[in-house]
Amino acid sequence: MHDMNSPFPASSLTKPYASELPGDLCLANARLVLPDRVVTGSVTIDKGVISEIAEGDHVPTGAVDCAGDLVLPGLVELHTDNVERHIEPRPDVDWPHLPALIAHDAELASTGITTVFDAMRVGSIHTGKGRYIDYARKLANELLAARAQGLFKISHFLHLRAEICSETLLEELATFGPEDRVGIVSLMDHTPGQRQFRDLTALKTYVTKKRGMNDVEFAEHVENLLGLQTRFGARHETGAVAEAGRLGAVLASHDDTTAEQVATSSENGVGFAEFPTTVEAARACRANGIAVMMGAPNLIRGGSHSGNVAAEDLAKADLLDIVSSDYVPSALLLSAFHLARLWDDLPRAVATVTAGPAKAAQLTDRGALQPGLRGDVLRVRTIGPTPLLRGVWCQGNKTG
Repeated sequence: MHDMNSPFPASSLTKPYASELPGDLCLANARLVLPDRVVTGSVTIDKGVISEIAEGDHVPTGAVDCAGDLVLPGLVELHTDNVERHIEPRPDVDWPHLPALIAHDAELASTGITTVFDAMRVGSIHTGKGRYIDYARKLANELLAARAQGLFKISHFLHLRAEICSETLLEELATFGPEDRVGIVSLMDHTPGQRQFRDLTALKTYVTKKRGMNDVEFAEHVENLLGLQTRFGARHETGAVAEAGRLGAVLASHDDTTAEQVATSSENGVGFAEFPTTVEAARACRANGIAVMMGAPNLIRGGSHSGNVAAEDLAKADLLDIVSSDYVPSALLLSAFHLARLWDDLPRAVATVTAGPAKAAQLTDRGALQPGLRGDVLRVRTIGPTPLLRGVWCQGNKTG
């Protein structure tokens, strides 16, 4: 019987993609990127789970002959703005959400991402031209319904971006419950003059281009945000930490800049740090056992668009654990091969986009080519320094 509460008509209650159903596959004569080495061999997936890793160039009957291509685990993405880009392709343009979610899913699959934590802002600002309105609960409902109906090619989880500098953060967080299986809550504080936007020039460039503000409107925007921080900052941070605990979510910090901020993150129980802005903060994260995540665009471009620390500098200082595609999905795979050249260590580099993020998100069933883990795998050929994705499988089923 059709569930009258479902947003989909009865005729659509099918599984157009098989990503939620276990599949069988053997990729042979490949260079397998294992956790500690690269070997020629085959990976066999039975009923969606890796059942065997075998060395050698033998190609069993029915197997895919990879002809020496690399085979590595599917990429795990913890923080991407991509879903927001699809639902709002231009400022104040509200695109239909289900087609946007399906397009977002297909785009990620096409770049080798097989697990994603979709970042959604919680915490609205209702005043001023740079206002942001509550959307996360409705979008999460639509995403969870689409996931339940098997409409996605890859695995989706929720990531709530808790905007401390806002008016309604705690009210919006209260609408989520453990049944939503929120994976990550990140503590965001975009108050002007600190963290990501210590340089107000960078903030002005960002918001004036995105929101079309003039100088007067920008000044009013800054003043409004500073006022929100004064009124709500401390209460929202304390409340968001408590809400993450209630939801059973991993807690992440965002744009830590000083050792003092990292110490606070540690006291709050933060598991990983998104985009620390200084070497000082990254070193403090390492000292406190907090994994460091940086953006792939920063790594590929050679620097931060906000003028903060370069991801490559942290990589060279052995202060980089996880890479996120951030706002360019295709950058995630590219970044792994960039790091492999920098470190001369492909398994270590691949771990920053597979095992590292899986561990940070407390996903124990994926992130490596190992028997017993999910059959999420990629086939990759390199063209000079550029990885060419030749196949994507989720639980043994081809999705790209």
